[in-house]
Amino acid sequence: MTRLLVTGADGFVGRHLVRAARAAGSSVIASILPTSAPPAEWQASAAGPAVEVVHADLTIAYDMNRLAEQRPDEVVHLAAIASGAAAHRDPVTAMQVNGVGPVWLIDALVTAGSSARFLMISTGEVYGPGHIGPIAEDAAANPVSPYAASKWAAEDALAGLGRSTGIPVIIARAFSHTGPGQGSAAVMPALAARLIEAKRSGVHAVKVGNLNVTRDFLDVRDVVQAYLALLKHGSAGECYNVASGVGHRLSDCFTMLAKLVGVDAHPSQDASLLRPADIPVLIGDPSKLQRTTGWAPHLSFERTLQDLVDAQAH
Repeated sequence: MTRLLVTGADGFVGRHLVRAARAAGSSVIASILPTSAPPAEWQASAAGPAVEVVHADLTIAYDMNRLAEQRPDEVVHLAAIASGAAAHRDPVTAMQVNGVGPVWLIDALVTAGSSARFLMISTGEVYGPGHIGPIAEDAAANPVSPYAASKWAAEDALAGLGRSTGIPVIIARAFSHTGPGQGSAAVMPALAARLIEAKRSGVHAVKVGNLNVTRDFLDVRDVVQAYLALLKHGSAGECYNVASGVGHRLSDCFTMLAKLVGVDAHPSQDASLLRPADIPVLIGDPSKLQRTTGWAPHLSFERTLQDLVDAQAH
């Protein structure tokens, strides 16, 4: 049975990944913060083997050694400061966690004699602005935010470490994704929550940030299947876009969500919700991922939004 280490396992994507990996028969080692409590579902035998939980801090070498001592066959490194706003407020910590954290983890794996396949979760934001259509992996990196810069730093460092240590490092550049269980700091659940509240209160004006941007949204349940496929079929030293290839303007998303909620509402821009470095268009070309793994998304954008609204409403 494959032993899979998932860092950041109790986050939005991590919970979905643990669920999918257990269903596929993997034995999961879940790394979560020392202050976190594991979800009760991780011990449910019907979902697969019980999850082994390790409390660890990415900035503490001792904790990284403890993770390496679990002897995983595969690693999906999700743990990060994933909020662009949080990274902007504290770029030093973002660089320590996002840029240096995975380097420490690989160093600990090497010290422990591990040759685990290592999937590093990066972001499509490393490509930066200036694109109007789907971006392929050979496009130049141009990070314009502390979050994107920290992920690009990790990519660069891990590429060298993979070559020098023999650890098979694969990079997944994830574009926007959403779905049930996502926190309200993300744009889609935030819009859904405000629209549900507008319906409840009878208010028609809903506060929004910049809706004049286009993003490539995947359902989180399709995203984690792409990660599992890359662990099996991805080539060491390669980068893969995890994307749909289809862009959605946020103003259209607002309209779709309002219809699903069943509320007559209009957006009202709030300066406090604007991001300092919003990329106008960010769409990924998933061709390389699809050729390599045979992966394809199964859930429609409409289904994703419906499930998101249903989760918010209950």
